[in-house]
Amino acid sequence: MHTSGLQELAAEMQRPEAEVRDLALEIGLRELRRERALARYLRGVISRGEAIDAAGIDWVELAERQNEAMRQDLEWALGE
Repeated sequence: MHTSGLQELAAEMQRPEAEVRDLALEIGLRELRRERALARYLRGVISRGEAIDAAGIDWVELAERQNEAMRQDLEWALGE
């Protein structure tokens, strides 16, 4: 995170910069793990249940809807 952005967030949250930086890292890692699990699920590497355990049902359902919409758009674009 850019220093001025970190300073702004820390001031807005009334928290020390180090605490805000740690929180941002924690949130970012959680998001990366979730995205990784969803990608693995959509590729068939892990089961739906495993994806739900890793990312949560709401995220899995969203990924399924987005994946289906992308597939339909691709089929339409290819004239199938």
